[in-house]
Amino acid sequence: MTTLAPLTPQRIQDPGERELVLYSQVGGPIRDMSFLQRALLMCEAALIAYNDADEADRAAKAIGFQQARMLDNHGAQAMLLTSEHDQVLACRGTEPKDWNDVRANANAVMATVGSLGRVHSGFNREVADLWPALKPLLRGTQLPMWICGHSLGGAMATIAAYRCRTSSLALQPQELHTFGSPRVGCGRYTAGSGITHYRWVHNNDIVTRVPPVLMGYRHGGHEIYIDRHGRISKLTARARVQDRAKGMADGARRGKLDWLADHSVRQYGACILAALEDERAAQAAGLPVRQLDNMVIWAKGPLSTDEQKSPLSVAP
Repeated sequence: MTTLAPLTPQRIQDPGERELVLYSQVGGPIRDMSFLQRALLMCEAALIAYNDADEADRAAKAIGFQQARMLDNHGAQAMLLTSEHDQVLACRGTEPKDWNDVRANANAVMATVGSLGRVHSGFNREVADLWPALKPLLRGTQLPMWICGHSLGGAMATIAAYRCRTSSLALQPQELHTFGSPRVGCGRYTAGSGITHYRWVHNNDIVTRVPPVLMGYRHGGHEIYIDRHGRISKLTARARVQDRAKGMADGARRGKLDWLADHSVRQYGACILAALEDERAAQAAGLPVRQLDNMVIWAKGPLSTDEQKSPLSVAP
């Protein structure tokens, strides 16, 4: 039996604000982490991006980064977290409190982006606002780049990842993790990135269903679905419809509007943390850990060579 040190929470709080509780720890290259460790780190980085520059810097340092640099231009915001081994770009999103915010995201038109296809004009404009400040920071970097974001930040992260690869930077992000992201563009745009993209969807999170397919929007990336019990579940499309209906009914009985409650970035983090704790318990007991292919709904074809070799859990 293997003995594993318990996950130790780092707590950061400004007076009068909600406490940040973070479980990730960057002690080496992110690539050496298990998949679930990486996913939790990306989710917590997306959470850190919601905070002001001072609190974000303290939170980043508490989990092992050397610096958190805020980028802000006309309200478009992102954080660049830097360690000795990696950089993480975390795009700041929004957590809608009512249907009006969701409807606003659903009503945007698409703009053509050269030969790449069509993309949500509003989301694309957010990244365009940040790009003049971000591009010089990324140019010539020797550190592996990881990109993440929640909600609008997930859409921005997707577009930023595509820009990294297709612009003069020619920078290949290691992984893109988005949590509760809306659809970003047409099928040609979302399918042509060549980026390893894990798209996390929590049960009835309504933001993942806008803008509508009828407007030409499509999701990209490999979906990881979290069911109504908070478990990562590789369900068929039909089973997901049933799970969402039951989740909505369960929420109604508790007086909760499920499609907005399921959008919280903290809920995504709690579900991934629970899965990571299960993985660590199995590892400590010498039991097989869950394989990546049993969690991810692959968008197309067999696993790439890199995905086949990517370790799910840290070696004992």
